[in-house]
Amino acid sequence: MELDLSFLIAFIAAAAALVAVVLVLRRDAGRSDSMQALSRAQGEIHSQLRTLSDQNITAISQITDRLQKQERDLTKNVDQRLADVTRRVGETLQKQAADSAATIGDLKERLGTIKAAQDNITKLSQQVVSLQDVLSNKQARGAFGETQMMDQVRNALPPTAYAFQHKLNSGKIADCLLKLPNPPGPIAVDAKFPLESYHALREAADDAARTTARRAFAADVQKHVKDIAQKYIVPGETADSALMFVPSEAVFAEIHAELLDVVEASHRSRVYIVSPTTMMATLHTIRAVLRDAQMKEQAGVIQKEVQTLAQDVFRLDERVGKLQRHFGQAEEDIRQIRISTEKVAKRAARIEEVDLGEPEAVATRERELLGPAQDA
Repeated sequence: MELDLSFLIAFIAAAAALVAVVLVLRRDAGRSDSMQALSRAQGEIHSQLRTLSDQNITAISQITDRLQKQERDLTKNVDQRLADVTRRVGETLQKQAADSAATIGDLKERLGTIKAAQDNITKLSQQVVSLQDVLSNKQARGAFGETQMMDQVRNALPPTAYAFQHKLNSGKIADCLLKLPNPPGPIAVDAKFPLESYHALREAADDAARTTARRAFAADVQKHVKDIAQKYIVPGETADSALMFVPSEAVFAEIHAELLDVVEASHRSRVYIVSPTTMMATLHTIRAVLRDAQMKEQAGVIQKEVQTLAQDVFRLDERVGKLQRHFGQAEEDIRQIRISTEKVAKRAARIEEVDLGEPEAVATRERELLGPAQDA
């Protein structure tokens, strides 16, 4: 830029000199040497223009080289920065892609969980609707209570300790008969579910309606208690008490919270109201009673076996005594045999000591030997 400015200044100066020469020539147009001066001035101007042109070309070349170098440096820097930016952008995009993939995976997993939960809720709502349909029907409601009671009995007691749909001698059929030993004897269990009167009590809008519904609820429960006492408490066949199974903790709680007179009347009738929770506790108690009775029975068996074992031990002792006596007799016989063998050995030794001489002496010696032998 500095060379361009000097070239411009020089060009302007040359132009001004040319203008000055022209003005001088006009003033001295009459003179003879004006043409020569003009020629010299033009020569000088051309010389200066050539000089300026050469300098300008050199300056332009230097500027061009410097600009090309700066352009190359700038291009290199731009390429480096562009590569750096591209690398960073690529890394950022990869990270964002990985994060997005992880987020999408988590989202899919959560959506799957939500879908499973929705499916469970749908199934549960269907089951609730089905349960409502079951509970709205009195016969189905009774079957539901019996099934729940039977499941609890099966889970708590051995198969020999109960019987379902047991027919009594009177012809009445108990939902379940718990076979306990005397006393107390078999206990009948009957499932009852006074749900309609309970719902009427819970849905009463005012005190008057609530009082009416409570009386109806109490009447239903009292009727069930009376029926169980008349049907399933049979002297000589069952225990003097029975169980009324209510398959709802809410209904059971309402009875014991609001109908205390009904509960006391049921106790006087020897009919005890139980819920699924209290029924399980009762069954565990019954299982303990059965185990105790079984242990007593097994204890009698063990005592009998011990007595038999004692008799066997007594006979064994007698036989050992006989064997001992046989061993004693055998020992005495062996002792006698030893005495005889000792005598035989002594006689053999004396025989070996005999000195053979005259026949008469030999005969005399034989008589001496044979005489004691016969005595022996």
